[in-house]
Amino acid sequence: MSMREKLDLLEQRRGESEMGGGAARLKAQHEKGKLSARERVDVLLDEGSFTELDRFVQHRSSDFGLDQQRYFGDGVVTGHGRIDGRLVYVFSQDFTVFGGSLSEAHAEKICKVMDLAMRNGAPVIGLNDSGGARIQEGVVSLGGYAEIFLRNTLASGVVPQISAILGPCAGGAVYSPAITDFVFMTKGTSYMFVTGPNVVKTVTHEDVTMEQLGGASTHGELSGVSHFTCESELACLERIRALVRYLPSNNVDAPPRGSSTDPRDRRDEALLDIVPDQPNKPYDIHDAIRRVVDDGEFLEVHADYAANIVCGFAHLGTFSVGIVANQPAVLAGVLDIDASMKAARFIRFCDAFNIPIVTFEDVPGFLPGVAQEHGGIIKHGAKLLYAYCEATVPKLTVVTRKAYGGAYDVMSSKHIRGDYNVAWPTAEIAVMGPKGAVEILFRKEIQEAADPQAAMDARVAEYTEKFANPYVAASRGYLDDIIDPRETRPRLIDALEALQGKRDTNPRKKHGNIPL
Repeated sequence: MSMREKLDLLEQRRGESEMGGGAARLKAQHEKGKLSARERVDVLLDEGSFTELDRFVQHRSSDFGLDQQRYFGDGVVTGHGRIDGRLVYVFSQDFTVFGGSLSEAHAEKICKVMDLAMRNGAPVIGLNDSGGARIQEGVVSLGGYAEIFLRNTLASGVVPQISAILGPCAGGAVYSPAITDFVFMTKGTSYMFVTGPNVVKTVTHEDVTMEQLGGASTHGELSGVSHFTCESELACLERIRALVRYLPSNNVDAPPRGSSTDPRDRRDEALLDIVPDQPNKPYDIHDAIRRVVDDGEFLEVHADYAANIVCGFAHLGTFSVGIVANQPAVLAGVLDIDASMKAARFIRFCDAFNIPIVTFEDVPGFLPGVAQEHGGIIKHGAKLLYAYCEATVPKLTVVTRKAYGGAYDVMSSKHIRGDYNVAWPTAEIAVMGPKGAVEILFRKEIQEAADPQAAMDARVAEYTEKFANPYVAASRGYLDDIIDPRETRPRLIDALEALQGKRDTNPRKKHGNIPL
């Protein structure tokens, strides 16, 4: 066979590989409103940047008729490409080939790109669309999952790992995305569950749909498994590109700088009116965040889950930062179980990847109640405390209003290695709110007063003047300054610049024992 004939054969086989499971199955995929595995890669990566690996790999099993069905690629497209010119490794499961099921060869392809990503210090992005383990291969396919799980674990905190669920993801397959840093889901087409609706009905006699059990809204709002809920696959892939713009390639590199021309010394008059004069009146902390960060652009993580705390990425003076903020518009910004876990995980990601943490604090305390106590608010709240204490990246805190009780300590206070802590003049830093404190301290006096309400009001005013303000904390050095809200942006940027050379370490140890 001549060279030209061999090249013709190569092109023929390349063409076969690009058809996945065939034209009919690709058409069925499109009819479901889903892109093919290759189309997803093309949308995700910079145009023309994808280099495919292991295009001609095929499964090795001959059981149950598999010897009659061999497809190039074996149900997963793998390789590397660029996002905004930066290297990333990608695998994209192909549902048109054996339902995207995982075989030994399929797993080996995924493991190869994960190993390369670790070796070369680049993010791994997995586009999941799979029916699970390939039953015909039995325990071999289960071993393949375990190999992937191990690499997910070893890569954690070394290179960013991002998972997009773009179809079914069931059984043991869910644990790989669960270990990764961020999970994306699309409404109406993606599902995650350990056991499907039929098994649930058999075991617990509960009737539930796939959407109710493990759809995008369920995991975005109720379980917190999904960090981003997207309207479509195109929106999902574009959101992944947006996320990567804030992340370093690995745990050694610095985060990428933004390209904004937003003036670093910009002062925003609207910040003067964000915090209401009435201490119990809610406001939306997003308004403050967007008026401080570059161009008002804020990529929120877990936007629909535990909305009483806000987490996300932004650029500030072109520095990439992670933002954690109490949300007074939801449950008064109180800390509860879900909020504590959400913020703790986000903080630990930022710390692992050298991303400074900016905290906007307005917290009345931890949520009281039997359900919270029995649900373990003590251990879950401790996760948030642990995460802030453990973090060695620059930590900046702005107290906008309330900072009460133990929650004041937890939210990146100066006592747990906060680097730059400031407050607005509206800040109230105390053991508890004035009314609660007075009811404890002066209960008998108020009860015996001729006019109990007047006595209460007088004591509340006295307590407020003495304690519900930022000056006592500032006098102790617990705050570095009390600032004009309009100066928040330039002050934070100055602090970020000063902290670029920060050196902070934790004691040498194998690892700590966070209260999981």
